[in-house]
Amino acid sequence: MTDILLPEERRKRLLDLLALDGKILATAASATLGVSEDTIRRDLNDLARAGVVRRVHGGALPLPLTPATGTFATRATERTEAKAALGRMAAELIRPGEVVLLDGGTTMLAVAEALPPDLRATIVTPNLPAALALTRHPSAEVVLLGGRLDKADQATVGTSVLAALDGLRADFCLLGVCSLDVEAGLGGMDHEEALVKRRMAACAGRVAAVVTADKLGTAAPFPILPVGRLDALITERSADPGLLAACRQTGLTLILA
Repeated sequence: MTDILLPEERRKRLLDLLALDGKILATAASATLGVSEDTIRRDLNDLARAGVVRRVHGGALPLPLTPATGTFATRATERTEAKAALGRMAAELIRPGEVVLLDGGTTMLAVAEALPPDLRATIVTPNLPAALALTRHPSAEVVLLGGRLDKADQATVGTSVLAALDGLRADFCLLGVCSLDVEAGLGGMDHEEALVKRRMAACAGRVAAVVTADKLGTAAPFPILPVGRLDALITERSADPGLLAACRQTGLTLILA
């Protein structure tokens, strides 16, 4: 008689099958583990929500890791045209007079550089290069969130940043993230950075993510937000059509550059 596995044990066995075969077929896993296909499908859905696998018809595949690695200086030299186009699209969403939370990262620097010269808005940011770029903007008021400087990411992090965000009520938050998947949500590579992003989103009436196509459908170790918390996703028109369709099915507004 087959031993009855607890749900956690069963999911671990499924991940073992994934590591061994590079995929999970619901029918085969059902026979191997001695449970119904409905049970396997529920387990796979739970694993997908946890950001561990990607659900496909009949089973699951590994969720690829985000390509977002390296320092700010390194990333600033990568995909510059795509980031500039996304920055221009995101800048158009900022309304005159708004208080805007602008996230860290190289894509957010592109947003800062794309702000129209006549836009009067208050930009609150932990992003040191973006704040420096905005010193040349004739109309924007700039608030740099103080805290420990992460030299590699050129952004402030830590309890001082979180405390400064506690009493803030912003109109709009623009997030740059390392990964975005419909099931796994938005993810980051650093725990402190993920905390700041989460708090920024909680302070804002509207939240949009600005994400290059290569980060869609990928996972990162530190969760930030579910996709359903976003009002809009700004990404590239060249992104995988299947991933874009999955985003649309959640009700998310897509803005394609």
